[in-house]
Formats: sequence, C-alpha cells, structure tokens
Amino acid sequence: MRAGALFCLPHPLRPLGGHISTELRINDRIRVPEVRLVGPNGETVGIVPTGDALRLAQEADLDLVEIAPQGKPPVCKLMDYGKFKYENAQKARDARRNQTNVIIKEMKLRPKIDQHDYDTKKGHVERFLKAGDKVKITIMFRGREQHRPELGFRLLQKLAEDVIELGFVESAPKQDGRNMIMVLGPTKKKADAKVEIAAAKEEKAAERAADAAEEQEFRTAQAGDKPVAQKKAKRRNEALDLDIDL
Repeated sequence: MRAGALFCLPHPLRPLGGHISTELRINDRIRVPEVRLVGPNGETVGIVPTGDALRLAQEADLDLVEIAPQGKPPVCKLMDYGKFKYENAQKARDARRNQTNVIIKEMKLRPKIDQHDYDTKKGHVERFLKAGDKVKITIMFRGREQHRPELGFRLLQKLAEDVIELGFVESAPKQDGRNMIMVLGPTKKKADAKVEIAAAKEEKAAERAADAAEEQEFRTAQAGDKPVAQKKAKRRNEALDLDIDL
C-alpha cells in the first residue's frame, strides 16, 4: 500500500448495499432503447422502440409499466398503474385477513386435581380445540409428587381420551424438570373452526331476533284484545250536597 494512503473500513452500523426498491419502473423511468410490449388485454404487440411504446401509452391514456426487467429486451405492459397498485393492495389485505395463525394455549393441572376442577379445565381445553387452537397441557409436580410421574401420565391419558372427538395427541407426554408436558392438536383446521363459530353466532342471533319478534307480536295482540278502561264517575261531595239543601 502506498505510504500515506488511507484505508477506509465500512461503518459497522451502515449497510454495505443500498436500499433495493421493489417499485416497478413506469413511463419515463424506463431507459432501455426498446421493449417487448404487451397490450392492455394481454395481447403481444412485439418488440418496439421505447419511445413508440410511450406514445402508445399516452394515446390510450395508460401507463407503460416494466413487468419483467430481466427480459432481453425487458417486457413492458400498457396498464392503469394506479388501479394495478390498488388491486394488489386489496389482494394483500384479503390474504392477511384470511391467514390462519395457529395459537398454542396452555392449561396447567396438578396430579391430584379434584373432579370439579378437572371438569372445569377440560371444558377450557375443549373450547380451545373447537376454536382450532393447539393446547399445551402441563402437569405440575411438587414435593414428593415428583417421584410418582405415573400420576401425571395417567391424568394426561385420561384428558386425551375425554377430548378425543375434538383433538389428538400431537406431542406425547414427556418429563420436563418438575413438569410433564403434552400437546393436543385440533382435529379441525383453524379456518374451518372460524367458519363454524361464525355460523353458530349467526344462528343464535337469528334465534334471538325471532324470539324478540314473537314476543313483540304477542304483546301487540294482547294490547289489542284488552278493553279500554272507562273513567270512574266523579263522586259528589256529600258535604256540598248538604249545604245546597240548606
């Protein structure tokens, strides 16, 4: 290295490469001499000079969009770029909305749990599985219970058998320190479970609306059959009658 030359190292917090843009090149940003042009309806026009392609785009009140820059020459299409971006954004939003995220719920039990608490915990597990979520079952051992892992194993087996219509054993019981863990997976997919839950909610709402309409109809009919109460005759004041007689 020449004496006095400076050797510059990249900054540790500064990326070596610049930001890579994912935006498509359109109109005047397309600098190649010629393009393979595709019409607005997907028809192939052929290889034309970029200037002619831009002129065709202006005449059709459309944009010239480079859709395949790696082509030789690049492939460009005549389209409404604003509408194209809007439709793509809508598709991405719908995809995110329909995306199913499997959530792992956790339920903790003791080896010597009483029947009432067991039924309550089992009800929660059934609700999670119906919603399409996985359930991590943890048996917590304390003191001398650690020397009797078969208690936890039998309890996990019993729970798996009780919810067999809703879930299956995805991860068999295994000892993890003071705990024993088993994972139950739902038999129905998350998306199917969502559809069923939504349908059940709509059915309940329809039943409530029907009951309310029936109740209102009954009250209206009852009010129509009820006779109108007559005004009571005003009683004369006996003291006033006595004064008049005198």
